[in-house]
Amino acid sequence: MVVLVSLVIAITWWLAFRQSLALSRRPLVSLGTSILSLAAASLHFLARPHVFTLLFLVIWMGLLDKWHRDPTSPFWKPLLLMLIWVNTHGAFIAGFACFLAYWTEALWNFLRHRTESPIIRNQFMMLSLLGIALFVVSLINPAGLRLWETSLGFVTNRYLVSHTQEYLPPDFHSPATWPFLIMLLLSLGLSMTQKGSFPLSKGLLAVGWTAMALTSARNIPLYALVMTPILSELLAKTLSNSLWDSIEEHFRAIQAQIRFPIWASAGSLLLIVMLLSNPTFKQRNQFDPSVFPVQATEWILAEPLQGNMMNYFTWGGYLLYRLWPDYQVFIDGQTDFYGEELTRIYESVLTLDNGWDAWLKHYQVQWVIFPGNSDLIRALQHHPDWKCPYHDETAVICHRR
Repeated sequence: MVVLVSLVIAITWWLAFRQSLALSRRPLVSLGTSILSLAAASLHFLARPHVFTLLFLVIWMGLLDKWHRDPTSPFWKPLLLMLIWVNTHGAFIAGFACFLAYWTEALWNFLRHRTESPIIRNQFMMLSLLGIALFVVSLINPAGLRLWETSLGFVTNRYLVSHTQEYLPPDFHSPATWPFLIMLLLSLGLSMTQKGSFPLSKGLLAVGWTAMALTSARNIPLYALVMTPILSELLAKTLSNSLWDSIEEHFRAIQAQIRFPIWASAGSLLLIVMLLSNPTFKQRNQFDPSVFPVQATEWILAEPLQGNMMNYFTWGGYLLYRLWPDYQVFIDGQTDFYGEELTRIYESVLTLDNGWDAWLKHYQVQWVIFPGNSDLIRALQHHPDWKCPYHDETAVICHRR
């Protein structure tokens, strides 16, 4: 899993570097912006399906940019990518957001020059047809139109979004967000120095994704990928002088002397040797017992419990991984699936709100697994209908008598 996710991330930012290089024509500038982008996005590098959205987005931006320059580009490529994307991860909507920026520029040009240029008119018509075709393709998934309803319904639900950590705005007091802050300030400063025309589509992409990244930290990697080529192009124009040209020329000379396949193979081999020689690498990945209910789960497997479970929200994914299908969790991090109503019910039980005991009876909960310092466990330990046969430093298990 680690190797797969690392490989997807590596390919994604290699493609972002290639796109930046094609626009800026400056390897050193493209390398610097790509590394800064990688650092900004790293706060959300997790072994989860959203890493495929990162890969699809950078490929998508390359296809859209090509379509923007040449409306006669193959129709099937973006359609095929959307078909794969929509059946892989719900953030396929990000692809439509980027498409909308290019379509808006085409519409603006069409309204201004529709009677003067058949090329501009043709570009607008082709992009409009592509947009319709993409929407139709997005419906080819097991849920059909309901996939749109679920994705849009979640991001517009204030309660669920406000209760999901990664959807909250970035905390600039955290060092993890500082590369993103540098990208923001650099983009703002470079945009102020531009004297020539700046494409409307790129301006919309920059403003739109900046707003989305400032609204939700989850969008920072998407912002970073979209902005990498734009930032490289702006930086290349700003650094266009004889001194920087000389530095870039020296860098190209060094690059030309490097035998990439040889050095890449040697570097990979050295990395493998270093990893295999590390004793800790030979041990399989472990869940931290102080964070997850590792020992309590082992006890459940050894002493099977009957009936429905009420679990701590944060542990839902771990319990699903360890106990399914013999046990089903009450809730986990997929709040877009569980919905607002069930999430509010869980919160009322967690905080011992009025009627919390009635909800446990309503869902026929026979046992619970929560941290020992939670209000619910304290209440159940003194409840005549409950007893708590298991406890450790992380988790306590209580069940009905």
